[in-house]
Amino acid sequence: MPTYEYQCDKCGEVFEHSQKMTDAPLKACPFDGCKGKVKRLISAGTGVIFKGSGFYETDYKKRAAAPSPEGGCSAGASCPNSKSCPAATSE
Repeated sequence: MPTYEYQCDKCGEVFEHSQKMTDAPLKACPFDGCKGKVKRLISAGTGVIFKGSGFYETDYKKRAAAPSPEGGCSAGASCPNSKSCPAATSE
């Protein structure tokens, strides 16, 4: 549910109110004794917030490259670790 910012024309208070996008905007100040007219402010809002553990690991983590069928290095001739490369030791 989005959170909207409002400001009272009478008392000047700025406050936030969570409501559905389909709900009508507030018209009166909710503070005791004021009951002035309020207007919705334009705000930057917030970005999407992902809560919980494992979002990256379960959805977007790159998997390790599978070895090629010939048993060679997947990096080919430009293998940076030629000493530990399985293709270099099998030759």
